[in-house]
Amino acid sequence: VTRRVATARSVVVFPPEVMEAFGLKDWEEKSKESSYKEEVIGPKGPIFATAQLAGIMGAKRTSDLIPLCHPLTLDKVHVDIKLVGNRAIVECESIVTHKTGVEMEALVGASIAALTIYDMVKAISHSVRIEGTELVSKTGGKSDIGYDNI
Repeated sequence: VTRRVATARSVVVFPPEVMEAFGLKDWEEKSKESSYKEEVIGPKGPIFATAQLAGIMGAKRTSDLIPLCHPLTLDKVHVDIKLVGNRAIVECESIVTHKTGVEMEALVGASIAALTIYDMVKAISHSVRIEGTELVSKTGGKSDIGYDNI
């Protein structure tokens, strides 16, 4: 039994009409390195706060969603969402002290948060894309994997 940590990332890409609806018309001029951490309010309410909650709930319910995935009592789940240009970068970190890994919980958390963002902006545009769901890192267990190793 060891402490295991996994981080996954999903990216949600917004078309121009969504950025304009959010009042972020100058997003193209901003550096791709700058990020926007404030809440974005859409037709259904606070988008990022709702997606964070959904991501946490999804990570906790991973074994109900993925067949043969062990049910884990997670020590911690953290979902962070930032807007960089026209992309919402979703990162989900899951932590457990157990004899099996926690990668699936991180991947499900990031995926569910991204799906929630899509759901909350689809009234503005169905051209929103979810892309690049990936395991960023994992520690504990037989091997550690960092972003450079994936």
